[in-house]
Amino acid sequence: MPHASITGWGHYAPPNVVTNDDLAAHMDTSDEWIRSRSGIRERRFAGDDETTATMSIAAGQRALDCAGVDASAVDLVLVASSSPDYLTPPVSSQVQHGLGIHAGAMQLTVGCTGFIYALVTAQQFISTGAYDTILVVGAELISRWLSWENRDTAVLFGDGAGAVVVQATREPCGLQSHVLGSDGSGAEHIIVPAGGVAQPTSHEALDANLQNVKMNGREVFKFATRIMGEALTQALDKAGRSADDIDLFVPHQANKRIIDYAAAELGLPEEKVMINVDRYGNTSAATVPIALSEAFQSGRIAPGDTLALVAFGAGLTWAAAIVDLATDVPALAAPSAQAHTA
Repeated sequence: MPHASITGWGHYAPPNVVTNDDLAAHMDTSDEWIRSRSGIRERRFAGDDETTATMSIAAGQRALDCAGVDASAVDLVLVASSSPDYLTPPVSSQVQHGLGIHAGAMQLTVGCTGFIYALVTAQQFISTGAYDTILVVGAELISRWLSWENRDTAVLFGDGAGAVVVQATREPCGLQSHVLGSDGSGAEHIIVPAGGVAQPTSHEALDANLQNVKMNGREVFKFATRIMGEALTQALDKAGRSADDIDLFVPHQANKRIIDYAAAELGLPEEKVMINVDRYGNTSAATVPIALSEAFQSGRIAPGDTLALVAFGAGLTWAAAIVDLATDVPALAAPSAQAHTA
């Protein structure tokens, strides 16, 4: 049975850096208030000429270049995003066309857990022998969904995209286990009320800011602190591993307090935890692939390492995965080759 190896990675972050002080100049907040509650000090906001598709294409091309894979070799494109350019067509088709790929393309809309869901989906296609090379992208442009009258959400989110190339190999590696979960009873805790068929866009909806992200921060925090450690423990058990086997923990970057809580619960030291929420904020489905790409580029990941990925998000959903890297990943020989973000 083929195994699925991560052979390339890349990410794109808009060059427009927005600091906490920048936000404080326009709303009732402060750098201290934001950092003490979330660990965020800055984030990136997309420019007027940028979209989820353009960011995905930039990250995807960098991942392909890193892997040394031509667009003609890609068998499938998977794009995880809850902020596509349009309700239809799917942003995955825009990315497929923009990269010059002639293959199927699929958008997965699972909130912040979308990238891990997409990675698991890619592994299924490869393990069955259906495909050999899959591009997996996580991308979000959330800044255009924020209400600047609501500091509880406006200060938390940012824009960006990350991508990996997953390829078939005979070497035992790749996804060793995964846990995917959903509890729709908490759907109202992270929601964009208007813009879908349940409540189409209208003047009344716009006046009430219903096209913006609404979040019950207290309930989401309670959910996240419970589910992060629980899901990862389940994934470790399924893989027959323990926390001691983890070389790097790459969690969803929503809140540093949540990450610290999960790491402490598992007994993981600081040097085994990838954190970049301070520089990007919560980029939803893009947080895990951006963090993964930065970890590869900075040399924090080595061939043969075991990675633990975990995320939570709208739905409410959660996902965790244990991933073994191949012992021979050519791109790891030159970690600085893709060391650019904008």
